[in-house]
Amino acid sequence: MPVRARMRRFEQALRERGLKSTSQRDDIGAAGHLSIEELHTAVKKVNPRVGYATVYRTLKLLKEVGLAAERHFDDGQARFEPVEAESQHHDHIICERCGKIVEFASQELERLQDRIGRFLGFVVGRHRMELYGICAECREGRRRPARPEHGVHRV
Repeated sequence: MPVRARMRRFEQALRERGLKSTSQRDDIGAAGHLSIEELHTAVKKVNPRVGYATVYRTLKLLKEVGLAAERHFDDGQARFEPVEAESQHHDHIICERCGKIVEFASQELERLQDRIGRFLGFVVGRHRMELYGICAECREGRRRPARPEHGVHRV
């Protein structure tokens, strides 16, 4: 969904709840796989007056209206990512050392999962796959601060 369409949908959700669109709310976007703390830190760089509670409430609203999804990986923190569309399903691979999260999509894996479901007598309605390992940068000693890769890699 284009950014403008997402913003219109968000503004509509605010109006429906009797809330105003503010610069602080506008600065909060559920990009990447960010925890509330990480997003708060990033938003404070743009808008130093934004409070933790504002970030929390805004993420909760984005989740309620279907613009953000809450994810839980092995680190135990709730992380949020934008919801683009049901047709853009993706899975995740996570580095166990630096925490890098990479989104990927594989038609081959999707077909295999459906085949396994049929074999076991199921019709698969949805799934979530998380793979854990060590990224190339960490294996080669080129560690860098953890940051999510943006975009879905097609494999």
